[in-house]
Amino acid sequence: MDRRQQKTREAIFKAFGILLENKNYNHITVQEIIDIANIGRSTFYAHFETKDELLKAICLRLFGHIINSAKDKTHLHGLYLNKDMPRTVFYHLLQHLQENDNNILGLLSCQNSDIFLRYFKDNLNELIKIELINHNRKQNQDLPLDFLVNHISSSFVEMILWWLKNKQKYTSKELEHYFLSVITPIL
Repeated sequence: MDRRQQKTREAIFKAFGILLENKNYNHITVQEIIDIANIGRSTFYAHFETKDELLKAICLRLFGHIINSAKDKTHLHGLYLNKDMPRTVFYHLLQHLQENDNNILGLLSCQNSDIFLRYFKDNLNELIKIELINHNRKQNQDLPLDFLVNHISSSFVEMILWWLKNKQKYTSKELEHYFLSVITPIL
């Protein structure tokens, strides 16, 4: 993708993000997106076939980036310059959330949060599977892996919502401690 295409795509993502923060997804039109992005209809459709495809792309961009960054601890974004590496992938993920990469917290708490939470949880499930497999769980061997993964990701998502509701007054280190205190006995 050349620079011009990247710039157009960024304008579309930005316009869509602005609309999502202020309006229900179902009421957003392609016309509103192209008006804010200042592009033509054919340009929009050259990048995305539908509004749903745009939604999927923005979610993959937001959550995929955070999840991939959390999985690849060499991809640090300056979070760990002159600091120790994260103890867990959850801490790394919490730090990305605290840094509010790509305004993800705004999207998780907006009118359309259920859409974004679903994508977030789906991506989180993948990350948790990797963590569970890598750490060879010792407890609850009789429980299906997908049940445990769902339980852990649901707990993490609910913790993030609780944190947002409490105006983010806890640090990522404190959240990690709370989360691990509840999850570690399960594993």
